[in-house]
Amino acid sequence: MTQAQQHITEELRIWIAAQARAGCRPDDVLAAMVASGWHETAAHAALESVLRPASAAPQRAGDPALAPARAVPEPAFDGKSYGVTSDGHRVEWLSSLREPRVVVFGQLLSDAECDGLIALARPRLARSETVQNETGGSEVHAARTSDGMFFERGEKPLIARVEARIAELLCWPVSHGEGLQILHYRPGAEYRPHFDFFDPQHPGTPRILERGGQRVGTLVIYLNTPEGGGSTTFPDAGLEVAPVRGNAVFFSYDRAHASTKTLHAGAPVTAGEKWVATKWLREGVFV
Repeated sequence: MTQAQQHITEELRIWIAAQARAGCRPDDVLAAMVASGWHETAAHAALESVLRPASAAPQRAGDPALAPARAVPEPAFDGKSYGVTSDGHRVEWLSSLREPRVVVFGQLLSDAECDGLIALARPRLARSETVQNETGGSEVHAARTSDGMFFERGEKPLIARVEARIAELLCWPVSHGEGLQILHYRPGAEYRPHFDFFDPQHPGTPRILERGGQRVGTLVIYLNTPEGGGSTTFPDAGLEVAPVRGNAVFFSYDRAHASTKTLHAGAPVTAGEKWVATKWLREGVFV
């Protein structure tokens, strides 16, 4: 059966909803559909049409299921269009949104720093993984088609300098950040829509939160400018951030819930390659 012949029927919707109520993970449902003959793209569209409206529905302020807001990182530019960090590096404030909280920075890293991070990461790249499985460990995720690696905090002088600059820029301690991650996307590679916070309903989440609490912010730094594609998109905000070398996009989320409107994706690379550095920020000390 070709993708064009695969239609999302009401029976299929009912089946997907039943699997969700039974506690099946979306990735497992997707795998079952593909194994039964569904094209992956069509299967993913079917899952999105059934599951995303429910998970993305915003909660009202008085809803008892809505957890209290957490403190989040917040850049301090004092109304200026740029800031100079203590290491003498000038960072520009290009644009921002309040809901969702998104800030686009210009020239967060120099060309030499971008090249340095790529050179340090390249020998250690492996197929990208998620960090959350049933036990709080990691596993290969079909939604992410990139290669990546993690640095330890302060592992190299360049890493330490970049982390200190990020901490100063976002007013969030270095100790509250995960190790810097480098991702490499080839033509056709993408990262489908997802949230960065840990799902409170997932059985592996309590163990993950022991290492520093919930994620509260994300900074994505573009280490090169792809020849085509590779934008960071925010579907619920209608926002698309172009990947420009040295620039970065920051977004925060004060609750682990879709009402933060921080659903985002890495659009497919259509030509060339894409390199990014990602820093995830926790509510507490990450160990």
